[in-house]
Formats: sequence, structure tokens, C-alpha cells
Amino acid sequence: MKPHSRTTTRNILAVGLVAGLALVTGCTKSESDDSAPAQTSSSGDAGKQVAESGGGKTCAIGDYGADKLDLKNAVVGFSQSEKEANPFRIAETASIKAEASKRGIKLLTANAQSQFSKQISDVQDLIAKGAKLLVIAPLNSDGWEPVLRSAQAKKIPIITIDRQINAAPCKDYVSFIGSDFVAQGRRAADQLIEATGGKGEIAILLGAAGNNVTTERTKGFEDRVKAKAPGLKIVFKQTGEFTREKGQSVTEQLIQSKPGIKAIYAENDEMGLGAVNALKSAGKKPGAVKIVTIDGTRNAVQGIADGWISAVIESNPRFGPLAFATLDSFTQGKPVGEDIVIQDSQYTGANAKADLNKAY
Repeated sequence: MKPHSRTTTRNILAVGLVAGLALVTGCTKSESDDSAPAQTSSSGDAGKQVAESGGGKTCAIGDYGADKLDLKNAVVGFSQSEKEANPFRIAETASIKAEASKRGIKLLTANAQSQFSKQISDVQDLIAKGAKLLVIAPLNSDGWEPVLRSAQAKKIPIITIDRQINAAPCKDYVSFIGSDFVAQGRRAADQLIEATGGKGEIAILLGAAGNNVTTERTKGFEDRVKAKAPGLKIVFKQTGEFTREKGQSVTEQLIQSKPGIKAIYAENDEMGLGAVNALKSAGKKPGAVKIVTIDGTRNAVQGIADGWISAVIESNPRFGPLAFATLDSFTQGKPVGEDIVIQDSQYTGANAKADLNKAY
């Protein structure tokens, strides 16, 4: 099975799909302008995902080898990867359920509770229960061969969201919908460079191992720091496993081992909020250690307003409308993008209070 390597090219939904999406209201970014946030519309549209425009490979149902079907009469299975204690997962699942309900679609759901072996068995069970289409939020990028074989045998289209699987698009799965994680890392680096003046010792709280999100957010950040701020020295890197508790314990170790640390890049909000807890417990003042995170949760954006966090790069979890619009077009025989990249905004001291309602 040939792994699919994600590029930074903005791949698209078919023209008819994009035109039909009421949520496509924002401006697009060029590859050279990934430090600029996507423009958002009025508060009435707050939180809706917007697909990037641009070129890219597409997949049609005939290429995939599946049969046309009526989405309204099909059973859709949704596999969530992690327990819904993380606001990102809460918002993601709620969005999928809300859109299925809005469209009158029967939805089967399962939650792997952060256990990859359970997610594999969960998806196999969804197939056994009659799911004709699958939306999967993968825990890991590798190890999906058993599911892919089962889906191929029954010609079941698969859409993956928020994390990729290492497999071939338009063969093993139809499309991936998610953020440009390398660009997120670069944009986080830009914010941290601005907050620190480009000098000092900094730390990275890495996400969980085994998925493309962690790998790409790290690459984007490190490459940008190396290119733009050689005066920033990364002196500490350790996984916080995308959890607040682990982010706090790792930061407690960091404070002890590197008391002169100037800034922390946390690869999601929960780890960043854990870092804030550790700094508070150590008697640090707000802003004494600069923190930049990725996600866009309400608590993290409030952290900006309170002075503890310098910036938050958004990673929008509201996949429901875009995922089902993609499935709808695909099942009708229209081509859809193999790699559908969404726009993400960002929060700083300039807009955190005004845009708090857009956070999740």
C-alpha cells in the first residue's frame, strides 16, 4: 500500500460542491502568505469551515470503484478517535451529529477512547452494522490496512477528517479534510518570534506520536524558526500527548530543568493550558513565559485575554457540513478533492476578546 504524502497545495472540492456550500464565505491565502489568518465573516457565520480554493487532484466514484447511492437513504458510520474530554473532540463530534440530523441521515457512531486497536474494531463493527459510508477521525496514521480491506471489499467510501492515514487517496480512501498543519506550525512560529523578539531559549510541547498532525506542526515550526529567528534556541522537546494533564506535568519538569525558558510552543491548546497551570503553580506572572498554541478553544482564547497566552492558531473542528457535502457530491458522481484543505483563523491580543464567541 503506497503511503499518501500530503503536500501544501490547496486541493479543492469539485466546482459544484464549493458553489453549493453556503459556508464558503472567506478569502483564500496564497502559499507565500500562510502567516496571515483567513478572513472570517459576520458572527452569524462564526465557526463554519471554509475550503481553500486552488488546484489539485480529484476523485470520482467511478475511479474509486464504488456505486452511486442516495446519501439520504444511506447509513453513515462515524469513528471518533479520542474520548470527548478535549473541546476539539466535543465540537467535532457535535458537528458531525448535527449535520447528519439536519440532513435526515442515519448516523452510527463509535468512540475509540484513545485506543487504536479499539478504533480498528469500532470501524469493523460499523461496517458490520450496515454503514455504507464512513467518516473517520483517525487516532494514528498507520495500521489501517484491516479496515481498508474490509471497506474495499464492500465498496464503502471513506472520508478521513483532521488527521490523515498513510494510504492512497482515491484508492484506499476518497478524501482527507483538514488543516494545513505545516502552515499552522509556521504561523505559530511567527507569533512566537514576535512575542519573544526572536531571541531566547524556547520549548516545544509535542503532540501525540504516530500521526501526521504532530509531525507536520513540528516541522513547520522548526523550519520557520531556523529560517527567520536563529536567535531562538529550542532547548526542550517532549510530548504532552495532546492532554492538559501531561502538558502540565511536562512543563513542571521544564521549569525545573530550564529555569531560563522564555517561551513555549504547545502543539494544541490543552497542553498549552496545562503549561499555564504549571506556570501559575510556580508563581510566574502572566506573560513571563510566552505561550503560543494551536486549536482555538474558548479557554485558550480567554487565556490570551487574561495575559497568559500570546496567540492561538485556529484548527477548526466543525467538520460536519464540509464532510457531508463532500459525501453528497461524491455519491452523486461528482469529483471531489483528494486533499481538502480548510482555512484557519488565529487569535491574538488584538482580537481575542472580540472573537471569543467564535472559539469552541
